[in-house]
Amino acid sequence: MASHRRPKQQSRARVTVLTTAAAAAVVLSANAANAAPSQKLSKDQVKAKVDDLYQQAEQATEKFDGAQAKQQKLQKEISTIQDNVARGQQDLNKLRDSLGSLATSQYRSGGIDPSVQLFLSSNPDDFLDKASTLDQLSAQQVDALKKIQDKQRELAQERAEATEKLKDLSATRTQLEQNKKDVQGKLADAQKLLNTLTAKEKADLAAEQQRADRSSSQRVDLGNSTPASGRAAAAFAAAQSQIGKPYVYGATGTASYDCSGLTSWAYAQAGVSIPRTSQEQATIGTRISSVNDLQVGDLVFFYGDIHHVGLYAGNGQVLHAPHTGAVVRYESMSDMPFQFGVRV
Repeated sequence: MASHRRPKQQSRARVTVLTTAAAAAVVLSANAANAAPSQKLSKDQVKAKVDDLYQQAEQATEKFDGAQAKQQKLQKEISTIQDNVARGQQDLNKLRDSLGSLATSQYRSGGIDPSVQLFLSSNPDDFLDKASTLDQLSAQQVDALKKIQDKQRELAQERAEATEKLKDLSATRTQLEQNKKDVQGKLADAQKLLNTLTAKEKADLAAEQQRADRSSSQRVDLGNSTPASGRAAAAFAAAQSQIGKPYVYGATGTASYDCSGLTSWAYAQAGVSIPRTSQEQATIGTRISSVNDLQVGDLVFFYGDIHHVGLYAGNGQVLHAPHTGAVVRYESMSDMPFQFGVRV
């Protein structure tokens, strides 16, 4: 008689797991089927993100400028030290040659006892004159030895200083390259965003930028503000002559500028040397806290980390090199977070 067994039932836990997994699979399938493509950013959203990347690029640019200025300063200092070492080595060689000549002269004249030389001399007075000369040469020899020791110590110190500066220069070059990569990375990210726009959107953005450059360069009411000084007026006039020149990171003119490149160039035309970066420029002169106290030609600084600088143009306007994609132009200071001014 055949046995009839009840079929084995799956455990409730296993059934629950399988049911849950199946349900999840159905949900995922439904989501995949109904998923919309990633939402494309609008032209205004892209512009906002690109503007932010340009600000980040300018922050990196000021660090790049600082490293570049430090590199140039170190190279000049090292060159000066190396020139000094070369000249010092020549002086040392001459001292050694002189000492060698003195030693040779004494050796040759000192082969016979002086009393015997006096006895054999046909002219004792002449010998005594020579003997006196030998005494003087001996004193000169001591002096020459002292000079050689001093020169050796001096050269050792200069070589040690040059070695330390060369190490600093190497580290600065490494930092310079990193800052350059940071700038280029931000600009590349901005370009990728711009590349997501249609041809028409790109053209519209370009037209907007051109209108901003043109209107802020040609139709700005600067009021009747007076310059802070004759040199400030000369610096401001120099900057005005560069209106329309493009912003390029690391540039100091005259084909292009970054923000601190423009201000340092402008003041140089007025015969005033100021530091290269915005952060360093912020430490000179007399600080002006209120916009109302600014005069034409004063340096004006923006953003909490002071990564942007321009020249006060009067009537609440700044003349500056704004950012990548723009040109040297006037702009309302209210467009940026003003921190303080500096009267050079």
